[in-house]
Amino acid sequence: MCGIVGYTGGKDCVDIIIDGLKKLEYRGYDSAGIAFEEDKGIDILKAVGRVENLEKLVIAGKVKSHCAIAHTRWATHGKPSVLNSHPHGDCKGEVAIVHNGIIENYDELKKELSSKGHKFASETDSEAAAHLIEEELKKQKDFFKAFACAVKKLKGAYALAATYKNAPGVICVAKKQSPLVIGQGKGEYYLASDVPAFLNHTNKAIFLEDGDLAKITADSCEIYNLAGVRQNRKVNIIKWNPATAQKGGYKHFMIKEIFDQPQATKDTISTLPPDIKKAFGIMPAAARKIKGLYIVACGTAYHAGLCAKYVIEHFAKLPVEVETASEFKYRSINFQKDWLFIAVSQSGETADTLAALNNAKQAGLKALSICNVVGSTITRASDYTVYTHCGPEISVASTKAFTSQLAVLYSFALNIAKEHGTITKTAFDKLYKEFKALPALIEQTLKDAAQIKKLAKTVYKSNSYIFLGRNAAFPIALEGALKLKEISYLHAEGFAGGEIKHGPIAIIDKGMPVVALAPKGELYEKMLSSCQEVGARGAKLIIVTNAPLKGAVEVPYTNEYLFPVLAVVPLQLLAYYVSDMRGREIDRPRNLAKSVTVE
Repeated sequence: MCGIVGYTGGKDCVDIIIDGLKKLEYRGYDSAGIAFEEDKGIDILKAVGRVENLEKLVIAGKVKSHCAIAHTRWATHGKPSVLNSHPHGDCKGEVAIVHNGIIENYDELKKELSSKGHKFASETDSEAAAHLIEEELKKQKDFFKAFACAVKKLKGAYALAATYKNAPGVICVAKKQSPLVIGQGKGEYYLASDVPAFLNHTNKAIFLEDGDLAKITADSCEIYNLAGVRQNRKVNIIKWNPATAQKGGYKHFMIKEIFDQPQATKDTISTLPPDIKKAFGIMPAAARKIKGLYIVACGTAYHAGLCAKYVIEHFAKLPVEVETASEFKYRSINFQKDWLFIAVSQSGETADTLAALNNAKQAGLKALSICNVVGSTITRASDYTVYTHCGPEISVASTKAFTSQLAVLYSFALNIAKEHGTITKTAFDKLYKEFKALPALIEQTLKDAAQIKKLAKTVYKSNSYIFLGRNAAFPIALEGALKLKEISYLHAEGFAGGEIKHGPIAIIDKGMPVVALAPKGELYEKMLSSCQEVGARGAKLIIVTNAPLKGAVEVPYTNEYLFPVLAVVPLQLLAYYVSDMRGREIDRPRNLAKSVTVE
């Protein structure tokens, strides 16, 4: 979690820094702070809570600077407080650092540094880095060399940036596991955890690799590895329009991103031709050797993987194991030969998913990643990568990334089925034609948003919700429940429709909202039977279907394996409207951050 922003150049950068922090506030909003160069050296301002609280201090102090680093925090070590806020300084007030990640050998370093007279002011693991740099500066005057020596002693995950009183205009940075991007301008450089922080100023981005160290000034960016060897890193041109990171007139980012989905899926599908080599980079001969798949992800991305299991097993007849990354990475797995590992992650920086991917790679498996962020850590660790072309997703609760993940996985299922000969060319062509129509069908689904808002008015006062689904729609029931509890803080659970009578029906009370997903297909009648069971217990029933059904929320007709992409849209809208009616902080729900880059 946590967001880092930095700048060095010819401009007064304080407004740039504050604006960048606001764009990264989805990564954490427990506190914020800035370390800025001034005539006398380095000064630090911090505030608990949102970035706007820091902004008030900056305005009151009439702060101006041409070099600064800043941070918005999601607390891990130490409660949210001014003392625990970043930036952290050394004993002399000459060094300032900001850090995203976890320094695992913090206790060891603190004991060693304390024995040498260093005084720690916070409860954080991050502060150790500031004192470690201070200690190294006693041995050599060169700031970057001292910084590099300090970094080599850190264990764990870090995106780290530091400034030093006696090296004006210089920012030293290091990356391991946590994201860090450098923006290249004219006579200036930017630093951030994510591209939107500087996208209004430059679209040229340098994605650092694990183990990279960089010395940044207004005129140069020198990148080295831990051995001190100079590295060349590609300057990427980011094609996102900065306006896509703004609300565009919507009340919240989440509702904007729900309505972004037709375009996001259209942009994603346009990169997925009906050819496994062109779309996924996998040679047909290699695809035919795949005997099974592991799909590993977290949260919403995990639900996309569960949907893919049903689709792949139906069309390609291959076994698929889907598991949450936090469990997968600690299991003793007898990895199957010729199985493909698929990592699904919106940010490409999810720590648990990355660890699971590394385990699979060490076992000799090939890895495919499905991701929204170009150059992210997971994509660089993978053999094959497919991007969801969603642009930045700002709201913590994922929506457009999820539907685009489903689209990629559906395309993969059809392509792998074609290579394995489990569907005919005629069937493949028909299914792919239907698949390419998805953006228009999502747009059509969104036209019923007013109906969902009316339904939300009838149930928003309820404190408990049930979601039901079967087959490929069952994971959407899980996703609907997750979306609601993420942003409303209400109790919500998803169940397989056939399981409701095996226990969960006991919790049905009169008036309890039950959302049932009932696509036309083999299990349609059985799903309606489950609806009758809960309806007989007095539930407030909301049915989402692609078949004509009086009183139901009807989405356009597709085959039942594409139905999840459309069915999730009313559930996203329901979660949004219920939460908005209850006055929740929708884009930044409590205790959550967008990108989980620590365990």
